[in-house]
Amino acid sequence: MRIVFRIVKKTAETKNVFNAVRKMVLSSGLPFEPAKVNANWPRLSYGPAPALGQRAEREYLDIYLQNRVAADEVRAALAKAAPNGLEIVSVRRVPYPLPSVQNLAAAARYRLQGDFTALENGRKLEDFVRQARVEVTRRAVNGLSCVTDVKPFIVSAETAAPDEAVLTLAGVQGKWVKPEWILAAWLGLEVPAEEEAFAVDGVTVTRECLLWRDSEGLFHPI
Repeated sequence: MRIVFRIVKKTAETKNVFNAVRKMVLSSGLPFEPAKVNANWPRLSYGPAPALGQRAEREYLDIYLQNRVAADEVRAALAKAAPNGLEIVSVRRVPYPLPSVQNLAAAARYRLQGDFTALENGRKLEDFVRQARVEVTRRAVNGLSCVTDVKPFIVSAETAAPDEAVLTLAGVQGKWVKPEWILAAWLGLEVPAEEEAFAVDGVTVTRECLLWRDSEGLFHPI
């Protein structure tokens, strides 16, 4: 079963999301298939998780069940066992051979919110990413800087409102870049060596959804 959920409120119970969803499944009474590493735990496939500092409207969890259970029954059982702050968005059955979301995800769509009229300095984000190269400068641990062209990762960008932009980024050969890198390139900022905690002041990043790519190269929400 493919579960889509979201964390609506950070609590002590949802601080570690994987532990929270595992406990939820254990408490649900569902006939889960045991994990290979520990027969007392359910077999789950969680993720990809949002990056540090990002919000997510949709997070993903695949649950493997030993018996057939209707999707509405699974949803009811999980909703009852869900920790405070976790909301079930949808539940649907997917064929067993279908790749996990971790393997299916080919791109991610992000919503960026901030005062872009103050940030853009006359260059709209969608115009900036149309350049042949989109270079981000990163500071290495040894203090040296390196320049990376992130253009291959950019699928699209659109300024939906003066204070909101939508950015879609694809994975390339198993690698991903954070939307904060694109913002840094756009604003002429350098990404520090401690890049996991890097954020652009005044801008919040929300991962709206992950996307899969069909045989014609078109992207669809998971």
